[in-house]
Amino acid sequence: MQIQDLPYPDPGVPDATSGPRFLWWLGRNQLGGQLKSLAWGLLHFLSVSTLPFCVGLAVEAVIDRSGTRLAAAGGLMALACAGNAIGSTALHRAAVTNWITAAARVQQLLARKAAQLGSALTRRVAAGEVVAVSTGDVEKIGWFVEAMSRFTAAALTVVVVCAGLVVYQPALGVVVAAGLPVLALAVLPLLPRATRRADQQREKAGRATELASDTVAGLRVLRGIGGEELFLERYRRASQEVRHAAVRSARMWSLIAAIQVLLPGLLLIVVVCYGVHLAREGRITVGELVTVYSSVLILTYPLRHFEEIAMAYSFSRPSARRAARVLSLERATDSDGSLAGRAPTGDLYDPTTGLLAPAGRLTAVVCGDPDAAGRLAERLGGHPSEPGTSVLLGGVPLDDLPLVSARTAVLVQDKDPVLLSGTLRELLDVPASGEVDAGDALAAAQCEDVLAALAQGSLDAEDPMDAQITERGRSLSGGQRQRLALARSLVTDPEVLVLDEPTSAVDSHTEARIAQGLRELRDGRTTVIFTSSPLLLDRADRVVLVHDGEVVAVGPHRELLRTEPRYRAVVTRDTHDTRDTGEEAADAADAADAARADAPDDTDALEEIEETA
Repeated sequence: MQIQDLPYPDPGVPDATSGPRFLWWLGRNQLGGQLKSLAWGLLHFLSVSTLPFCVGLAVEAVIDRSGTRLAAAGGLMALACAGNAIGSTALHRAAVTNWITAAARVQQLLARKAAQLGSALTRRVAAGEVVAVSTGDVEKIGWFVEAMSRFTAAALTVVVVCAGLVVYQPALGVVVAAGLPVLALAVLPLLPRATRRADQQREKAGRATELASDTVAGLRVLRGIGGEELFLERYRRASQEVRHAAVRSARMWSLIAAIQVLLPGLLLIVVVCYGVHLAREGRITVGELVTVYSSVLILTYPLRHFEEIAMAYSFSRPSARRAARVLSLERATDSDGSLAGRAPTGDLYDPTTGLLAPAGRLTAVVCGDPDAAGRLAERLGGHPSEPGTSVLLGGVPLDDLPLVSARTAVLVQDKDPVLLSGTLRELLDVPASGEVDAGDALAAAQCEDVLAALAQGSLDAEDPMDAQITERGRSLSGGQRQRLALARSLVTDPEVLVLDEPTSAVDSHTEARIAQGLRELRDGRTTVIFTSSPLLLDRADRVVLVHDGEVVAVGPHRELLRTEPRYRAVVTRDTHDTRDTGEEAADAADAADAARADAPDDTDALEEIEETA
């Protein structure tokens, strides 16, 4: 697999039972790249390790005054240098490729899982954790997957060199062969403690980041209530905890690094002292002593990869565990798309609550619990956050459809839609039926002032459609973001459109016009709106009241105002339930029609009616 071939056509089905098994699965699925990196690594490390033998041969040739042997040693050294250069370059390319492809595979798996679970994902895993896994954690995972082949090449090189030294000079070779395993394994007892300290540091850093994000998001409110200093002091304490944890972790890793320097130095001292003693006795030559000494010195280079693999595993293990936890999530109800073909059409029915949305009609749903309304909207779109009976579309369970077909048939816009950065044209460039023009969708969503604001903010854009939208639409008001998101949903033109509080941040006058535009543009299409706004409810063909998880009343808005106390309490936001209140609300609804007919542009009149109704 080459970098230019990314993304993967199919990233595969991961083994997400645990973090280590997920790491093993990643390495196994990059076997070709791992073997290539191993081969180049062996060439690199063996070429480096051959240099001491070349130096020893050269020293012996000089002592014996043999020009032929000196030339041969020089030629062998040149060959080893060439192998080192080629192996080092190719190893770096192969290692970077393995790192990037492993990280890309994890990101594809996470993206696929997010697409499968939809909005139910953030109900089961914190959104910040998903972001952390798809950014910082994938780099640590890729680091370990890439380092495995280099570590294997380094370990094989150490074994080969030790065996070669035992054959070349048994007296000193045995000392080196006995000492190197001690060097490689000496830090193992310290790794669990270093790993725990690193995990504590990451945990505290995550809490500090979460606190900072919450503070920044609510900074305007904090300033309004005078709580800015309180939260800043909390963040200062959290950041100090992170600093102390980082210092404790760094102390442990510095101790490991010191041991990795100290022990090879002690081994060199032993080799030199014992080698000098053997040379004085005439049991070894000077060239052999130089060769063994240089070999031990050179072997400290591949031995550093033992420390690196330990660090890579300690950092990647919790990252892999978090990734496996996200990837192990499954849809609450899923038959893996046992039905094929086009998505069906017809009535949308939820057996759990008894909610029925007739085909081609505008159905408004009133639910006193906003969280329950959000869960019901997700279930209608095939994004259930808990097990249950599948929603039926035209009598066919959505969970029996291929995921793409189900998502094409039913589109859910939640109450907090996200706007991605880019131009307005790019925002509205979504999979669509092609029957709804972007201009018509923007007009139905009452986005005229949004277009003007975008054009004013992008002086270099002659066409408002080319105006830039900042990240998450932060330069726009809440109502403007809502209307742009609504226009995007209308452009898609799905068979069934589910809207969760699409006008909660919009003023009454604009809301009344959106209700009319939505009704006209979605004529003949199934539309479900979760709302408690009288202006939207009065435009619906059918209003459904959901209470305690089931449908308790169905009818026109004004009839429910008169006859259903629970409906009236939600819509009027009044806990005092009397017959007179219902009659007053119904009279106010009648007055709304008169106000629209006599003064359709009178914002104050509409707001007064809404407050009364």
